[in-house]
Amino acid sequence: MTPNTDLNLPLFERAKAVIPGGVNSPVRAFNAVGGTPRFVQRAQGAYFWDANAQQFTDYIGSWGPMILGHGHPEVLAAVQQAALDGFSFGAPTEREVTLAEKLIALLPSMEMVRLVSSGTEATMSAIRLARGFTGRKKIIKFNGCYHGHSDALLVKAGSGLATFGNATSAGVTLEAVQDTLVLEYNDIAQLEEAFQLYGEQLACVMIEPIAGNMNFVRASAEFTRRIRELCSQHGALLVYDEVMTGFRVALGCAQSVYAKQIPGFAPDITVLGKVIGGGMPMAAFGARREIMEKLSPLGPVYQAGTLSGNPIATACGLKTLELISQPGFHDKLGRQTGRLMAGLAQAAHEAGLPFSTDYEGGLFGFFFLPELPTTYAEVMRTDGQRFNKFYHGMLERGHYFAPALYEAGFVSAAHTDADIDQTIEAARAVFKTL
Repeated sequence: MTPNTDLNLPLFERAKAVIPGGVNSPVRAFNAVGGTPRFVQRAQGAYFWDANAQQFTDYIGSWGPMILGHGHPEVLAAVQQAALDGFSFGAPTEREVTLAEKLIALLPSMEMVRLVSSGTEATMSAIRLARGFTGRKKIIKFNGCYHGHSDALLVKAGSGLATFGNATSAGVTLEAVQDTLVLEYNDIAQLEEAFQLYGEQLACVMIEPIAGNMNFVRASAEFTRRIRELCSQHGALLVYDEVMTGFRVALGCAQSVYAKQIPGFAPDITVLGKVIGGGMPMAAFGARREIMEKLSPLGPVYQAGTLSGNPIATACGLKTLELISQPGFHDKLGRQTGRLMAGLAQAAHEAGLPFSTDYEGGLFGFFFLPELPTTYAEVMRTDGQRFNKFYHGMLERGHYFAPALYEAGFVSAAHTDADIDQTIEAARAVFKTL
């Protein structure tokens, strides 16, 4: 019997004894693709090294925050200096104010912002704020969009518009989701019917402008325009979940991309995360002043957090935002992502495989389908077994994509032309085996 030499395996066994599933977030467990998770020892630039000291080209970047790559020297210096001043105070700091000012300057739809520590906390708080501002209970979300693990949002589609969503997690009660209506992404007719039935009861519509937990599915301009019109007409708030897309797809976030197609477009509330913390636990939600002034201590909507606006996280986020605000940053990032997607598509087509790709800025997705899907049902038709074989083939060759069919991928400013070319060549070899 050949002895095991994979040092990730004993780490995983240790982890499973003390952490449910051996991981602190489910997708890390490799349940979707099989095999043993890679335990990261260190990371630098576009790469990380696992317990075996094997190098991988990293296309998840901590699921989005590492837009500059790992360990950028200027970001590292800012964090080190902040750490010398103190880890946490539970009192206001100037950097909180500076970061809020920076976010507001980059996103005209926001006049005030509240900093929190996670995307889940931000989306949960945004819904509470929308309900407090409107005095209404019901909310709309879309099938295939993920907004964190708060109870009201862990919901799948019901059997029809007369039936509200069904909880998708044990421990989420019927009462917690009874006011959540789940509609199909990009279905204008269903959206209009929902507003006709419930429009005057709706506090908000929450949507990912590009759904990154369906891999990569963008809301059509027509669908986005109609959501905005119906929310305005019925007095509901449009909540844009830009935890994943925020500053990743453009300096003005996804809302600036849609504003180019829809004159005057803007959400009412924006939720941010990932990039704004540069890899530290940081998220935020913001809106126009009259909405945000409903928050405590000014208004009746309570929200609080001991580590909100953490001084090290704000230092990391501020330096990250400063560097990605440099002229041409997102254009270059988008070109690199486009090179990767074009190369993968060409290699797949040469191998005779159905394959489609899409990207915006440094966010990308690909499907083993002949055409890009636009709904959750269409995404579910992709070839999962073929993806799993592709995933492990790329992993063996040192290229780390999301270990799940339904997750988007990320390119950083640290990915070089050589990195992209090597990834494409590895994919070409793997595609021939599929």
